[in-house]
Amino acid sequence: MNEKFILFFSYLSVEGDFLNLNIVMYQPEIPQNTGNIARTCVLTGAKLHLIKPLGFDISSKQVKRAGLDYWGELDLEVHESYEDFMKKYGHNKIYLATTHGGEHYDEVEFKEGDFIMFGRETCGVPEDVHNAHEGIRVPMIKTSTRSLNLSNTVAIIAYEALRQFGFPNMK
Repeated sequence: MNEKFILFFSYLSVEGDFLNLNIVMYQPEIPQNTGNIARTCVLTGAKLHLIKPLGFDISSKQVKRAGLDYWGELDLEVHESYEDFMKKYGHNKIYLATTHGGEHYDEVEFKEGDFIMFGRETCGVPEDVHNAHEGIRVPMIKTSTRSLNLSNTVAIIAYEALRQFGFPNMK
């Protein structure tokens, strides 16, 4: 299966008006995407989870540059493998955001504890991961372009989830 992205958004707990949003990238390959996503995480109050192996050194210049000076504010957790991540967080509802998903992302009613997963930029997720989760997608017209950029897709879905929760602690 050639899935495009894996990233998880999780709503683990609500404290006051603030909703904890967790974004998890499955074996990301492009450092600039990870940097842009890190910046989005900081500005939305999300925690970023990275599942190894990574296609780059997390301290690389490209990652740091794309995230600008936000890295000091980033809540980051790195997982040694998908299995390790699932042992810790697999009890939650997990949606797979994919170009082959069923429902549109805005048709999903996100709830506390949900995850949204996206795969590697070039080859998506393995078939067993794909088959284990309900698929959702961002609608696109059919062209020769395969899919949206990963960091753009993260922002689209993250802001839809935050919209559903009333943009907690955002002005």
